[in-house]
Amino acid sequence: MGSLFVDDGLHHSAVLGHISQPTSHDPYRYQHGFGNHHASEAFAGVLPRDGTNLPQKHPYGLYAEHLNGTSFVSSRESVLNSWMYRVRPSVAHRPLRPCKISAEVICFSVTPSPRHPVTRDPRRRALGRFSLPVPAKVESCFLPLNPNVDFTPLTHTWGPLSGPVPAHDTPVNFVESLRTIGGHGDPTLKEGLAVHAYAFDADMNRQAFVSNDGEFLIVPTRGILDIQTELGHLRVPPGSLAVVPPGFRFSVNVASFPESAGASGYILEAFGTHFKLPEMGPLGANGLAHVRDFQYPVASFDVDFDPLPLTPTDSHVFHRGGGSPSDWRIITKLAGKFYQYTQPHTPFDVVAWHGRYSPYKYDLSHFNHLTANTDQLDPTAYTVLTAPSKWPGVSLVDFCVFGQKYAVARDTLRIPYHHRTMATELVGIIKGKYGGSVRRLEAGGLSFEQGYMPHGESYDCWRRESERELEVELGRGDFLGFMFHASSHVGLTRWATERHPDIRLEEPGFWDNLRAPFADKLNQASQALETMKAANDAAIHAELTALAFEVMANRRRLSVRSVTDDEDEHNHN
Repeated sequence: MGSLFVDDGLHHSAVLGHISQPTSHDPYRYQHGFGNHHASEAFAGVLPRDGTNLPQKHPYGLYAEHLNGTSFVSSRESVLNSWMYRVRPSVAHRPLRPCKISAEVICFSVTPSPRHPVTRDPRRRALGRFSLPVPAKVESCFLPLNPNVDFTPLTHTWGPLSGPVPAHDTPVNFVESLRTIGGHGDPTLKEGLAVHAYAFDADMNRQAFVSNDGEFLIVPTRGILDIQTELGHLRVPPGSLAVVPPGFRFSVNVASFPESAGASGYILEAFGTHFKLPEMGPLGANGLAHVRDFQYPVASFDVDFDPLPLTPTDSHVFHRGGGSPSDWRIITKLAGKFYQYTQPHTPFDVVAWHGRYSPYKYDLSHFNHLTANTDQLDPTAYTVLTAPSKWPGVSLVDFCVFGQKYAVARDTLRIPYHHRTMATELVGIIKGKYGGSVRRLEAGGLSFEQGYMPHGESYDCWRRESERELEVELGRGDFLGFMFHASSHVGLTRWATERHPDIRLEEPGFWDNLRAPFADKLNQASQALETMKAANDAAIHAELTALAFEVMANRRRLSVRSVTDDEDEHNHN
């Protein structure tokens, strides 16, 4: 919070800008303002002055490092970059090597189905459960040629990941737990997206992760995340989101371990683009997610006072992997593959930074929901952030949130109506009870509807909502849902369709009880048609009668004119 300085007896000036202070729920400070050019220094005098970003000699012996998130040749409004002033440059590390994230062992509990052939494995026991080791998978290529991805029109629902992934006794951290649900495109083409799930129960001790593929939008559903980035800390509980742009190294830990230890949630990764606020159009200056509610980290740095050398010496014991037990391990994701390098010093040593390219977080309870007096607004009316595609004016994917709001629409069916859309919808629940009637979706779960596939509520729900008396209602305050609204087809991975520990299939015959109430109204419809036919016949008869009278009148006029012409000719002669 800014403090005041008395210039003289009459004037007061702010010494500092608005910095949110630590609370009992969040120990960190934050800067505010989406897309602002932020500046932060851990102590005074670290940021260069006098109009330079690259001083010849930094007064504290820091290295200047520049990180670009956009091409140098970009419009000014789209340029994203930051300058960092750090203890050691990022280039100071040992050689990169390919690495494998740990294999998983999943305990399946899925009813046999042609859609999930793995469930027909002969090792299935009477209880319908078995364990099968499968390779860990994080996918990035979602082209039809990838055998691990299937573009299916079938609806899918997944239960919450209540335990770590992989599901075994060895604790796993955030990176080890990553599993891809589906996506579109390819990061090497700079176009597309991926949806990942995570569920972990261990901290990333002396490890950091960086995605060179796309921008991470992290949505926790269980467990409070403590994210340490190169530019500072973010505390992200369920009900908030965090965005980490590509190129930034970060670690994800659990802030506190409740009785149900660990954390789980989902990640929306956008390739070749960055999340931005949606255009407001006729809404004007206010509404949806306010710019000032987005929080950015302040500079926070760690120091290794006596780091080990990059090259082994006789006085240091090094592992076969090229490092010592006290080394930092940096894991890099590129085109869906993992690489690693080690270094004897922390990557979180940025003492000061400034720029527009930075991680940030947002509390979803601050979102300003719109409401309609009749009909329903489209789900994109609840867009928090959007990632633009290469097509002008078209989004690649939108992140929408559904929280507490008033339902006031008159003479309107208020449940989700039956519809088809070109967009693919992935809907998840952060907290509260799902109000839909078609799928068994609960907090922590996710559902999938492919583009152009029809969906809507059940017949019983439709009939009940069609007949009830409408009142002004306030939605449940304990409910919070979200949607990844992708303007493309989305392919699902084999992990999502075969290996997820809680695959919830559609109930056979779910729509068998659907009735057509129109059949009960056929007599009324017949009467209406007869009435309409009689009215049409009467109208046609009247029109024909009028036309006949008009023809007769025209004939009379022609006859009179002919007689007049004959008389004129006779008189002339």
